[in-house]
Order: sequence, then structure tokens, then C-alpha cells
Amino acid sequence: MAFFRSVATTSTAIAASALPAALALSSLSSSQSPQSQKPINIISLSPAPKQTPTRFDLVKTFAHSPSALHMDAPASHHKPTSQGDDTLPELLTEYMVDMKCEGCVDAVKNKLRTVSGVKNVEVDLSNQVVRILGSTPVKTMTEALEQTGRKARLIGQGVPEDFLISAAVAEFKGPEIFGVARLAQVNMELARVEATFSGLSPGKHGWSINEFGDLTRGAASTGKVFNPINGRNSEEPLGDLGTLEADEKGDAFFSGVREKLRIADLIGRSLVIYGSEDKSDPGVTAAVIARSAGVGENYKKLCTCDGTTIWESSDKDFAIGKA
Repeated sequence: MAFFRSVATTSTAIAASALPAALALSSLSSSQSPQSQKPINIISLSPAPKQTPTRFDLVKTFAHSPSALHMDAPASHHKPTSQGDDTLPELLTEYMVDMKCEGCVDAVKNKLRTVSGVKNVEVDLSNQVVRILGSTPVKTMTEALEQTGRKARLIGQGVPEDFLISAAVAEFKGPEIFGVARLAQVNMELARVEATFSGLSPGKHGWSINEFGDLTRGAASTGKVFNPINGRNSEEPLGDLGTLEADEKGDAFFSGVREKLRIADLIGRSLVIYGSEDKSDPGVTAAVIARSAGVGENYKKLCTCDGTTIWESSDKDFAIGKA
């Protein structure tokens, strides 16, 4: 990461600048008699150490607006949220939140401080943007923001400046099954996958990324489970996402990671849900995987196609906690 490179460079430069002074003092000390020698604090002659910025501070998009930014210090006592025994890797997630004053800012920050896995929070009041760094699932963060009584819309996610395409989304809009699946690139060898669905039959359902985004015959025209040449093997295709388990209401939630999955390779393909764990059967529903906004890429509040504002849009399109 650029952050770690910059830290290493800074440390090397400081050490190099202190070396001549240290050598000179060492020579002077050795020329004196043992009785006249005095302890010398070499550290005090080195340049004053610079405060190392956090990776969060280095994101260029944070400085787009000249408005004041409200930043929380790292909260190391928060435990990461996990799905089963797995801990989600950290990502930067951006929300647009309906905030109007400093009281709104405090309410949002105080709520997010209580959420497990949240490491840093930054609020840009003038743009109504909240940026969260941590391992918390999107569903949990969305619900926490909604619990403050304010509308919240997810507008971006990913690792800033590291990938041309860092996030993707597949939206299921009915008529029976609704939901949103989000994929975010953590590094070139790992992707974070999160999904929320409703309207499924209770029980286990296989789901996968399939070769094609052709929905002319629904899931039946999406081809085989995606498995590139450099994928794992034919027995376990790279696009096999395992199993979802729907509760008695038909709701299912998933958060986890997938190794070797690259978001840029998935755009235009499809995400398919099956009626059972058997992926050889035709799927019951499918959605095209589309590029999603990364961090700092989506601050618009007005849809140019129909004039709808972000706050007037349907909750089903955005609030995945209610999907």
C-alpha cells in the first residue's frame, strides 16, 4: 500500500539524517578521557519525529471539499464483526446521510462508535457524507445509521486509489425475490462479498456467479458457473459462492470473502440463486452484475434521468437492511 511505502521512506530519511550527527558525537566521546565522559542523548539531536498519518487521512477524496471534516480517532477497543469464524477485511464505505447540523453529526458519530468493527469515522456535513473504515458488514452499518432516525444511502465502497474497478453490485427487484449483493475488491487476491435477500423459500439455496449477463430466459440463459482459466479447478469453480440459508420468513444474509475473485472480471456477468443447494438445476432468479461506485465517485443527489432526489428514491433501491 502507498501508506506503508510512505512510512518506510520517511523513517529511512530520518535515520539517514541522524547518522552523521551520531558518528560525530561518537568520535568526540572516544577522544575524551573516561573521567570526563558524559552520557550524550543522541535521540535529542535527531529531527523531531513526525506524526504518522493513518491510512484514512491519506485518502485524497477526503480533501475534495474545503468544508471542515469531523474525524474520530481510531477506536482499537472495537472488536471486528465476523461471519461465523471469519473476520471481514477492512474497507472504506461511504454513505450519504440526511444531516443538517452539528447535532446530527454528533448523533451519527456516537451511534457508529457503538458498532463492532468500526475503526474510523469521518463526517463531511456540507456534502452530507459519512465515511467509515472498518470490518463491519454493510447491513449492520446501514441499520445503525437508520436507527439514528436519519435516511442513509450507501454511495461507495472499496480501497481508494488501488483499483480501477473496486466495487460491483447485483440488484434483485422481484417480483418475488428482492435483494442486493455487493462485491468489493480488498486486494488482487481477495474480494469481500455481502448480500441480503428476501422472498426466498425457507431452507438452503445455492448461489453463484455465472458466465453471462443474458437474462432473456432468466437464470436459464446465464450459462455455467464462472470459472476463468486461472480459476481453482472444475470441481470448485471460482464463481461458486456456496450456500445461502433462508430463515422461516424467507430472508437470507451473507457476508464473507472469496479468494482469487477479481471484480473487474465480473462486470456484465450474472449472479444466480437456485431453488436448492443443487446448482445443476436452473436457477430461480438472476441479476446482472454491474460496476458500483468506489470511494469518492458518487456524490450526486439528483438523478438526471427522472429528476428524483436521493432522498425521494425508494428504500428498496438502497436500504439493503430492509431488502
